[in-house]
Amino acid sequence: MVASNGAGVPETMQSIGFDAPGGPDVLRIQASPVPRLRPDDVLIRVAYAGVNRPDCLQRAGAYPPPPGASPLLGLEVSGEIVAVGTEVPREMIGQYVAALTPGGGYAEYCAAHWQHCLPVPEGMMLSEAAALPETLFTVWHNLFERGLARDGETVLIHGGTSGIGTMAIMLGKAFGLHVIVTCGDTAKCAAATRIGADLAINYRETDYAEAVLDHTQGKGVNIVLDMVSGEYVARNLKCLAEDGRHVTIAVLGGAKADINMALVMMRRLTLTGSTLRPRTDSFKSALADEIADNAWPLFADGELSPVMDMTFPLAEAAAAHARMEKGEHIGKIVLEVAGG
Repeated sequence: MVASNGAGVPETMQSIGFDAPGGPDVLRIQASPVPRLRPDDVLIRVAYAGVNRPDCLQRAGAYPPPPGASPLLGLEVSGEIVAVGTEVPREMIGQYVAALTPGGGYAEYCAAHWQHCLPVPEGMMLSEAAALPETLFTVWHNLFERGLARDGETVLIHGGTSGIGTMAIMLGKAFGLHVIVTCGDTAKCAAATRIGADLAINYRETDYAEAVLDHTQGKGVNIVLDMVSGEYVARNLKCLAEDGRHVTIAVLGGAKADINMALVMMRRLTLTGSTLRPRTDSFKSALADEIADNAWPLFADGELSPVMDMTFPLAEAAAAHARMEKGEHIGKIVLEVAGG
């Protein structure tokens, strides 16, 4: 560390970077400048940073940061606010928050828009707080806003034991949905059921479309939350009930799909999807407000808590990425930066 730039904040910090895109082993500790704040930013001394699939894609060169965002990896953090921009209430200094960021989380300090922060309640571990923003914002927007999920409906969720999948199970059950998930092995199916899924299908052993239709007595599901895309889309549409909604949040199986549009018309299906990172600050602020009103209280009072997989030191970010890419994790992987 070098001389401080004021208020005990140094000019430089440790972060995770890479010289060229590649596998997990390209990640390394480096020195970076502490972020400069925009008027509506806060500076967070990072305790923990969440690890997400988009981080792996960015490291591999397949998901560049949006214009103006930090080039560093990391879309969610927890920690203490140590400085604020000129348009931010000064009383936020000293508060502990969980924050959604457009990048920069794999570092000792991270800048975030002040309205993209949620207060960490007493009793919530900072490691758990860091595991919430990216998946919570993504699932809330796509399942409830784009997917229009309503009490009593049935949803099919792929990747049931991923960070997104476990969050979708918990929120779905909390808001009265019947939840079906797919997983890659028997142990993950059992874990998904423990988390709250009503049915977990091992897609390696069972045709999930047939299993869904059998479970729903031929009616199908109201919503599919899909992170696979590719050849899954046509099979997903077979799972949908009339007026069903297909919501795409990732394209891990390929960006192109061959679908029968006559089926879409006859069954009045809706195909939609979204990406969160490039959305405007105002959109994310409005989404944060809705989450603060509807979902955050469930975590604040302990009714829900994120499913945690493993915690790695910041310097071992490569091992965290390797674990995620092997698909071994159940729930969220986080990096410990300063702890707390």
